[in-house]
This record gives sequence, structure tokens and C-alpha cells, in this order.
Amino acid sequence: MPRYETKHGLPFESFGRIATARNGVVSTSQPLASGAGLSMLRAGGNAVDAAIAAAAVLAVVEPAASHVGGDVFIVYHNGADGRSYALNGSGNAPRRATPERFPDGIPLRGPLAATVPGAVYGWCEASMRWGALPLADVLRPAIELARDGFGIGPGISQELSTLGEMLSSFPYSREQFLSGPTHAGAVLKQPELARTLEAIAEEGAEGFYEGEVAREMVRGIQEQGGVISEEDLAEHASVVREPIASTYRGLTVLEQPPVSQGHILLQELNIAEQFDMRAMGCLTAESLHVLIEAKKLAFADRRRYLGDPEHTEVPMEWLLSKEYAKERAGLIDPNRANPRPEAGRMNAYGTDTTYLAAADSQGNAVSWIQSVFHRFGSGVVAGRTGVLLNNRMNGFTLEPGHPNTLVPGKKPAHTLNAYLILRDGRPYIIGGTPGADYQVQTNLQVITNLVDYGMNVAEANDAPWWGSEEGNRVRAESRFSDATISGMRERGHDVEMIGAWRGGRTVQLVEFLPDGTMLASSDIRAEGHAAVW
Repeated sequence: MPRYETKHGLPFESFGRIATARNGVVSTSQPLASGAGLSMLRAGGNAVDAAIAAAAVLAVVEPAASHVGGDVFIVYHNGADGRSYALNGSGNAPRRATPERFPDGIPLRGPLAATVPGAVYGWCEASMRWGALPLADVLRPAIELARDGFGIGPGISQELSTLGEMLSSFPYSREQFLSGPTHAGAVLKQPELARTLEAIAEEGAEGFYEGEVAREMVRGIQEQGGVISEEDLAEHASVVREPIASTYRGLTVLEQPPVSQGHILLQELNIAEQFDMRAMGCLTAESLHVLIEAKKLAFADRRRYLGDPEHTEVPMEWLLSKEYAKERAGLIDPNRANPRPEAGRMNAYGTDTTYLAAADSQGNAVSWIQSVFHRFGSGVVAGRTGVLLNNRMNGFTLEPGHPNTLVPGKKPAHTLNAYLILRDGRPYIIGGTPGADYQVQTNLQVITNLVDYGMNVAEANDAPWWGSEEGNRVRAESRFSDATISGMRERGHDVEMIGAWRGGRTVQLVEFLPDGTMLASSDIRAEGHAAVW
């Protein structure tokens, strides 16, 4: 494997795979989705059209990770007016989902595990506000793949095999996913999902949240023991706000506001900024120690403060202040890991999500993440609609008085977050990854690799990965040097070595050069593709 050198030199080997574009780019975890997005750009659409087309295809071809019954979060920069937006396309707890309904805890699977699906409204809202093409044109690739079928890849085949017993316990799920062969190369058709997508294409959000599709979803959900009602669906809407933001080494980093945990990434960066990361060295024990301890402190604040801002006050201005970051940085002992910072505790989480990045030559930039939470979400398909429901109710706690405690009509705290970096007010980096609580850790690593160590987007993607878990446990890819691992262990980190390319991530990255050229990189840890034009 050739070494891809930069002017700083790197302590690891990189494949250096970068796709270069002048007109547009769509980088996703699935080539069919990237191709669908690129076809929108070639048809005269913009980055938003491309992102919606790719997201809809991902809901068809990656059902374990995202589906029309899931949620979406978007950070968008409009090249025309120079403004940035954050769209929260997550759903609320149903009206009848009271804490008393769950004396034994919220179930991981089944219809009671689902919040109101939010993704479809998010797609339609983004299309209406910022898209250039008719929604019917944008959804056509997804409709065709659902109706005519697509070849199952090795990853989906394995997911269907591993979770086939769970899916088969729900009648409509069994019919949709397991009625035919599921080996790699077999064709999966989802005709009922195609009809639902056609209704959305023709009627927009009303074609999903009202009318025939909504009635059949509710019938199928309640038949299987769920409580989502037609009123729950009809009352749903996306929320569009300004992104939350902070700076890192002079760059502006935009993130999703609550209920997303995007503030964690900004807090981590604020703490890391208090240290001379370059002087500590690239991927050394000293630099990794600082980043991991910063992560623990930021997660402690999530545990204490994060909830639905419509129901609880989240002190975001204070959490993101540089003064607070300096205070928190002072708690890091350079020689000793802290297993339990105040209030810090990881929640149970799923790891199946889809992230994509899209950009065009007009300066539009889209950072987009959608998910059904755990693999195949609740496992429940809502009647004969083809809609696989999320299990995002598990994002709540039942602890009375907690900012994230379950209340009917409330949104749960979300691991989903997507970032966008501006330089002098213009898009510079679009990035993100699946991985639940790993997301903000991976994003921290990628950004510091780009900014502090001068890596290009391929190198930042190829760099060895670590993931901090409960206490001092750390998972680390085996490509770290022996000196780094031994230094980590000397500081008290309980390091578990994993495979060389087995990190919990599927990063997509796009970089804007000053002349307008776009550079894209899709994580080689997955089956993704950066499609460029």
C-alpha cells in the first residue's frame, strides 16, 4: 500500500482516494443512492434535490439503517443568500404513550417502540423550501427501486439473516423482507413501499401524514398493539431553526440544535481548542488522551441537560461558551484518565444510521443524516404501506424530572447530528457519519485530523479510529502505533484492540477549495461511493 504523504507526514498509511468535482458531488454509503443524487444534479437540480433523491433511495436499499418510518436531521447552507439552516425532522412520542404504559420499561422492538415518523415531512419541507426540481422527479429513482427491486448486497443479506427471527415475528415485516430469498444477489422488491412513495411524490407530506396511507399505517400499527393515531400523524411537522455554532481555530462549525446531541461535538472542539494539539503530535497517546477526556466531559453535560427545548430549558449559550470550555479543560489531568466525570453516563443506543453529503457549484452544501435507530428500528412494518417504523422511543428515559423523560407529544433526545464547517462564511467541509454515540467522537477525530494535522479528506477518512465507551474503556483500530497504545494504557485507558478497519463509522466528507473545486471521500470501511460531476 503506497504512503500518501502530506507536508506534515503521517504515522499511518492512507489509500488517498479522492473524487474531484466542479459541478457537484453526492457522497453516500450506497452507490445506488449516490448515483440517484448525481442524476438530479445532471437534470438541473441542486444539492438539496440530490440529497433528497439519495436519502429516499437509501430508505429503500438500506432498510436496516434508514427508512421512511424513521427520522432526519439536516444542516443546509444556501449559496444564494449565504444563510445556514438546521432542519429537525424527528417525530414526537404518540399522545397515548404515557410513562404509565411502560411499567417494565420501553420495549426495544414492537409498535410501542416507535415515535411518529419524521423523515418524510423533512424531505418534503426541504424540497419545498430549497429544492429546484419537482418532488415527483426527485423521488422517481427510489420508487423504481422499490417497485422493480434491487440486488441485495452482502451487508443487507447478513442483516436479514441475523435479525430474520425478530422481523418474522411481525406479519407485515415478514412479508416485506422475508417472503423471498435474501442471499447476496437476490432481488428485493417492496411494491407497497413503492405505492407509498408514489403518494408522497404526488401529494407531498399530506400523501403520507393524511389520507389513505395514514389510515392504513394507523390500522396496521394498532392491529399489532401500537398507539400511534391519525391525529399524531396529522399534527406532525418539521422544525427549521438556525444551526448552533462555535469556532475551532478560526473556522465556524455548524451543528444541529437540541434535540440533537450536536452540541457535544462543539463542546469537544471547544475543549480541544484549549490545547496545542499540533504540538502533542498526530495520533499520539498525549493527543488521544485529551480528545477522549474532552469527550467524557461533554457527554456528562448531555446527561445532565439535553432534552426537547419545547419542554425543558437547555443552557446552550453557556455550554458552548469559550469560558466554560476553558473551565472544563482545566479538569483534564494530562497523566490520568477520569472514568466518571460528573454526571457522565452513556445511554443505551443503536448504531444503524445513514449519513450523506451533497454539494453543487452554486455553493449549496447539505449535511444530512437519517435513521430508524437500532437495526430495522422497531421491526414493525405499518400495515400494507411498506413503512418500517423506528424504535426511537428508546431515546427517552423514564426517570421522573429528567430533561429527557417521556412525555406524550415530546421529542426524545437524538444521537443524530450532522456538521458543516464554514471558512469566511462559505462552505469549507461537509461531514458526518453513522454510529450513534460514536458519531460525535468520530466527527471530533476527523475535524482535528483536518484542521490540526493538515490531512486531506482521504487521509482524515483513512486515519485509525478510536471510540470511547463507559468509564475508561476505549476501542481502537489496530493501526495505531505500539507507543500510542502503551501510552494510553499508562494513563489508565482500558484499550481494546479491534481490526485494522473495524471502526464504528461510515464517514462521508466533502471539501470546498477556494477556486470552487470540490474534493470528496467516502469511508472505505463501508460500501459507499462519492459520485462527482
